[in-house]
Amino acid sequence: MCGIVGLIGRSPLEFKERCNVQLLCDALIHRGPDGDGSFSAPQFMMAMRRLSIIDLGGGWQPLYNEDKSIALVANGEVYNFVELRAELESRGHRFNTKSDCETIIHLYEEIGDEVVNKIRGMYAFALYDTRKQRALIVRDRMGEKPLYLAEQDGRIYFSSEMRSMVRAGIIPFEIDPVAVYEYFHYNYVPEPRCAIKGVRKLPAGHLLTVDLQSFKVQERCYWRMEDAPPIEGDPAKAIRAELENINELIVRSDVPVGIALSSGVDSSALAAMAQKRFPGLLTGITIGYEGAPRQDERSAAKQFADYIKLPLHRIELRDADVIDGFPEMVLVRDDPISDISGSGYLNVMRAARDKGLRVMLMGHGGDELFWGYWWVREALWRSHLKAGLHASPPTTTMRDYMHVSKPPRSIPMGLRWLQNGGGLISGRCNYRRDLTSSPDRLVHYEHSFEFDRAARLLPRIATRSYLEAMTGTDLLARYASPLPWSHLNVEIARHTCNTYLLENGLAQGDRLSMAASVELRTPLVDYRLVETAVGLMKANNTVRPAPKKWFRDAVSDLVPEFVMNRPKTGFNAPWRRWIPAMLDRYGHMVEDGELVRAGILRRGAAPRAAGLLALSLEIWCRQMRSFAAYKPADLSGLAAANRFRRVG
Repeated sequence: MCGIVGLIGRSPLEFKERCNVQLLCDALIHRGPDGDGSFSAPQFMMAMRRLSIIDLGGGWQPLYNEDKSIALVANGEVYNFVELRAELESRGHRFNTKSDCETIIHLYEEIGDEVVNKIRGMYAFALYDTRKQRALIVRDRMGEKPLYLAEQDGRIYFSSEMRSMVRAGIIPFEIDPVAVYEYFHYNYVPEPRCAIKGVRKLPAGHLLTVDLQSFKVQERCYWRMEDAPPIEGDPAKAIRAELENINELIVRSDVPVGIALSSGVDSSALAAMAQKRFPGLLTGITIGYEGAPRQDERSAAKQFADYIKLPLHRIELRDADVIDGFPEMVLVRDDPISDISGSGYLNVMRAARDKGLRVMLMGHGGDELFWGYWWVREALWRSHLKAGLHASPPTTTMRDYMHVSKPPRSIPMGLRWLQNGGGLISGRCNYRRDLTSSPDRLVHYEHSFEFDRAARLLPRIATRSYLEAMTGTDLLARYASPLPWSHLNVEIARHTCNTYLLENGLAQGDRLSMAASVELRTPLVDYRLVETAVGLMKANNTVRPAPKKWFRDAVSDLVPEFVMNRPKTGFNAPWRRWIPAMLDRYGHMVEDGELVRAGILRRGAAPRAAGLLALSLEIWCRQMRSFAAYKPADLSGLAAANRFRRVG
């Protein structure tokens, strides 16, 4: 696990450009505090920071093949490296280290770019083939590991984090207004776009190759979850088999391993499997909140930890620490993300580091893949209604849209429910929208609370010129899909994983764990498990029930009834206390800050009206601006280069 950076040039690199690569690498010291390494060729340079997880003494990068004609830097883990190494050694390959990532080089020697089809894990890597004068850059299938690109004047920079490019002066800090518009509707910026102009994300499951002689650049998608073949048979058995498989691979480590334990089924199932197969290896960490509000899961997590005899550390997050640390948390997330749970994730990872745990498991992905969230199931049902509306002859009528939903538990949402007539008013609106909108577009995010809030919020706080400039911006183009939708369940799962899971769950997980110098592993987004779930959906093409039941049935013998029957809470937080306090402390920044100067928000926009969404983005902009202003005197100032700068 580490951070990787590099530069590919149409012409030979200059000394200053090589210094820039080193600056990029220095900015990633939190991702790899144990050391660094670099490789250089006339038109190519790459560097890395290392967090030692496998082969602590010998796995230093760059890694090379036998004659050093191929060099590699990699961020992440190859989970099936033991099996791959045995195969490669049987065919005559000689390894220089015991590193999991060295298998990538030897596989590349044999099958070239098809190496991506053999490795199982989470990774972003860069490889240079000296003989062919060719560079290969790859991001893993589900996007667990990040990779940013900045292309300018015959140069391609890449880095594990966007802020490193800002700090090194590779790109100026300039807000992308379209990305901001997407942020206000999604609460994050969907890939490949970034909130800063001039930088983009290499999409998940993609690779990029560069021929240094002709400077021919090619980018292609090498894996899509929707391409998985149908799988017949018992869904619970198929899912359990893959869970057991990845569980055995994912705990391979030369350092202690922990798990973030909540009160839910997903993390409980992962902990039970790991503890059963590897007793004594795992340590749990759970977080609670000052005053033990209803969101506090420490007691429930302790009950389950005692049940499976798992050592558990319980930590408490004080309100004052959350408020004081909010600007730093916003910065280390790297991308602008408005999710109140970030402080909890960051403090879990810091607690893990304090306890000597360098690897943490977490249950990200289970709800997105198996529809544990109500809004995923709602998107599926609404798309099903729309498909029927445009069928020939139609199988859906207005009556199918008109039904009264159950009142929500919270008072604010309950008031909205009453204003909506229990769902009847929105049902009529949805019917009219689906009837008049393009039939070749799934219903997904446009029915969400976030889109509805943006429609009400932006006219109150944004400038008229900005809103006029955004007129015609198609926020839902990614949901275009021509009828008939033969596997609607797969389409909804794919879009949920490619947006919310990727840019909210996995992005936060990676940045906040690496900010604490901890490696995060997410077994429930293992690509073989994903392909199994998709294959089962294709063979069981239903709208209801949700496949979360398949998952629950698969782990029913591991997770006791007191966990199975507990109401779903998610990784929640006492936001009703935190958000008002954050607005009181930092809200004045919104009135005349970066977003105002960029012409996006109106001067004097009321902080309370703008809310946490605008405040998070404003603080992110200020933090990035402070990084852009930093000018290092030399390449040795690592501590100064990574010192947190307070805002306000």
